[in-house]
Amino acid sequence: MIAHSFAQSRVPQFSAYPVRERHTGRNTPVLLRSHDDRMFRTMLKHAAEEKPNFAGHYVVSTWGCGAGCVMGVVIDTRTGRVYWLPHTLCCWSGQLDASFDAVEFRLDSRLMVLVGARDENEGDEGKHYYKFENGQFVLLQSVKGSVP
Repeated sequence: MIAHSFAQSRVPQFSAYPVRERHTGRNTPVLLRSHDDRMFRTMLKHAAEEKPNFAGHYVVSTWGCGAGCVMGVVIDTRTGRVYWLPHTLCCWSGQLDASFDAVEFRLDSRLMVLVGARDENEGDEGKHYYKFENGQFVLLQSVKGSVP
């Protein structure tokens, strides 16, 4: 039990990637720039109307992409720009409860945790920690193992 707690304390924490600014004005309509943006335009337009829920002024939205698969985007509420999550996620083992989310994030942090196997890659199951910086997802650390 102690080793597990110690290992958990060594992973990136939401508090280490704080965001001080918050967007409270009207959201800018989503910009559909890529083929994928246009293919998912209805999902993106609805998501762009939501209040920010990530890194001060972004909206994270996820949806299913098949049986046991999740994909999603980050939308900048100030500019309408769409940033696709760097991977799809799947393949969760164990008993999942109603609180399980394959993408973990906070309004006051730039840290995002992707939970599961990235891009349906066998052997990649785990928690993958990214910071969102300048429109890019920067991998900080992956902790492989069963999830949750």
